[in-house]
Amino acid sequence: MRLEVSSLRLPEPVAKQLRSIAQANGISVAEVLRQAIENHVAEQVSDGEFKERLRKRLEEDREVLDALGTEE
Repeated sequence: MRLEVSSLRLPEPVAKQLRSIAQANGISVAEVLRQAIENHVAEQVSDGEFKERLRKRLEEDREVLDALGTEE
C-alpha cells in the first residue's frame, strides 16, 4: 500500500496526551493517529447522514460544472 505523508499541528497538551497514549500502548504516535483516522473514516462512511451530505455536495459541484460548460 502506498502511503501519503501529512503534517499535523496539535496544541501542546493534546500532543503530550497523544504521546502518553502511544507509549502506554507500545505503539508509535503515527500508529495512534492512523488508527484514529481509519476509525473516523469508517464511521463516516457508514453514516447515512454523511452519505446524504456527500451526495448533496456532488450535486452542487455538478451544477457548477454544468454552468461553466465543463465536460468530464
